[in-house]
Amino acid sequence: MVWESQINAVTFQVNFRQSRDTMKHILKLFLPLLLPILLLGQFENPVSITASLDHIPRAGEVVHVTVTASMDHEWHIYSVHDTVDGPLPTEISVSGSAIEEVGRVIEPKPISKFDDGFGMVTYSHAGTTEFLVPVKLKESIGSSETTLTVGFFYQTCNNALCYPPREVEIPILTIIKAGEPREEYLAFTKESSESSELTGDDELDAAIKAGIFPFILLSLSMGFLALLTPCVFPMIPITVSFFTHQGEVGGANPIKQATVYALGIISTFSVLGLLLAGFLGASGANQLAANPWVNIFIGSLFVYFALSLFGMYEIQVPQKLRQFTLKGESKGGYLGVLFMALTFTLTSFTCTVQFVGLLLVAAANGQWFWPALGMLTFSAAFALPFFFLALFPQYLAKMPKSGGWLNSVKVVMGFLELAAAFKFFSNTDLVWGWNILTHTSVLATWTVIMLFTGIYLLGKLRLPHDSPTDIIGVPRMLLSLFFITFSIYMGTGLFGQPIHGLIKSYLPPKLAITSIDTNGGSVTTHEVETHHWYNNLEDAFVEANTTGKNLFIDFTGLTCTNCRWMESNVFTKNEVKSRFDQFVLVQLYTDGGENYREKQQYEIDRFGTAALPYYVILTPEDDVVAKFPGLTRDLKKFIQFLDKGLKG
Repeated sequence: MVWESQINAVTFQVNFRQSRDTMKHILKLFLPLLLPILLLGQFENPVSITASLDHIPRAGEVVHVTVTASMDHEWHIYSVHDTVDGPLPTEISVSGSAIEEVGRVIEPKPISKFDDGFGMVTYSHAGTTEFLVPVKLKESIGSSETTLTVGFFYQTCNNALCYPPREVEIPILTIIKAGEPREEYLAFTKESSESSELTGDDELDAAIKAGIFPFILLSLSMGFLALLTPCVFPMIPITVSFFTHQGEVGGANPIKQATVYALGIISTFSVLGLLLAGFLGASGANQLAANPWVNIFIGSLFVYFALSLFGMYEIQVPQKLRQFTLKGESKGGYLGVLFMALTFTLTSFTCTVQFVGLLLVAAANGQWFWPALGMLTFSAAFALPFFFLALFPQYLAKMPKSGGWLNSVKVVMGFLELAAAFKFFSNTDLVWGWNILTHTSVLATWTVIMLFTGIYLLGKLRLPHDSPTDIIGVPRMLLSLFFITFSIYMGTGLFGQPIHGLIKSYLPPKLAITSIDTNGGSVTTHEVETHHWYNNLEDAFVEANTTGKNLFIDFTGLTCTNCRWMESNVFTKNEVKSRFDQFVLVQLYTDGGENYREKQQYEIDRFGTAALPYYVILTPEDDVVAKFPGLTRDLKKFIQFLDKGLKG
């Protein structure tokens, strides 16, 4: 299988991924044992390494170290890009007392192909390959003679076997000329003859290099933009209803409660996200958001609050726990507020937008400062509107004569929370494959809930805390008409009529039909069209090489609301469907289904992000044509992305 990582190296098998330092320590430990074998000629060395400078430098200048690796025929080394469960990437370092800063290694575009031995796509260099390492020299060294030492760590393989990794050191003796640094030698931007593609890590590096304040502004803007994604909306009714109840209880300071809620969102989103990245990898947040038990918990919590809002019972924190945590403060207190913040975090992890995806990948790779700063700033922007959403209901609850109409508001919020609960229950159904809470059954449930909301507002339903009403006001009547009309509109979707894409984005996808194509590969047919979607890359590449079409890859998730939004609002457009006809379409679910962990890791390893959705166009030779970061409301922008992959 494409997704099963196996290494069939004959002489030396590398099936682990530890840090480079650990690997080097192992080499130093076993080098005395390997030396006699090497001396006996059992291992040849098909790679020769040389290094030189692009010019004789002055103090304060940037000099580019050219490292040339010459490989014998049929042998290759691997790219400097990191890999997981695969071959060891090449590492190049430059050290010396005259060095102030070493820049990012610039390499030619690597050869990407599926490797049967490793069971994955690998990125390698063959023949004669030049790497460039920009090095900035200290201004204080003046004119002198100095030595720069190039360290080159690599693993060399051919189609049959891999040799043990090697590390060589190459000293470069150079003279530092006298004089002021020249303007043409002050930049790190010199490129190799054939630059490799820009990865997600490069994009994050570019944001970081812009400086701390531009990085903070970028994080804030990404946080505010994420508020426009549909996965945020379920937390609006539960926030309003919870803090309406807090205002009714009395004794608590609304500003303090709202502040604790916002700070709780910021801290739990940042800390939990980084911890999950550290322990579970860059996809840890997505794994948690898609976990069936987490979705059952959130759905049950929504039902619990809804029944309380209907007047079935009052939510009370146990007396002993309240005394321990609140020290005599009001009921519910700050423990409940923090619990709500945690719930918000769990639901919002489905909004792993491109920016957060890059931060989590960086955190999983051992970086902490910039990911922590980015997550804190992003979540602060994310939490700001909910500070005000938590503040205003508490003041409304304290208004005179608020009892009757405010209870009606609570009941309406209860109906909305009950509807939201089925969204999370259907996530569990999708992951476990029950096929009970399907697209149709959830839509039918929502139709009935909206109808009951309209009937309630007309005064035809009475709940325990409702005040008797002989007449209803005009606003209440108009609101009831809205819910009844909305219910009828959603009901038409049960009979095949199209409904708005925003509603469909919260519904589970319609069951797709999986069949076997004429070449023996599995194919998925979606409900909106006759397009065929492959669910693995191996079959898709066979089709692409047969037809000559490029591949369009959709990294998606069973529980991803933003993915459903794109499928309902963008994929269904005629301009997009006509272009899809010219691609081999691949849909890789990274949060559930067959081999989802391998697909998840492929997205992280190859493209440096864990974001959902994420779109990529590849050639039949597995070269990257274009990448698209995820949800967009700009149809023209998405079409321009697709046009990059059209042939002819």
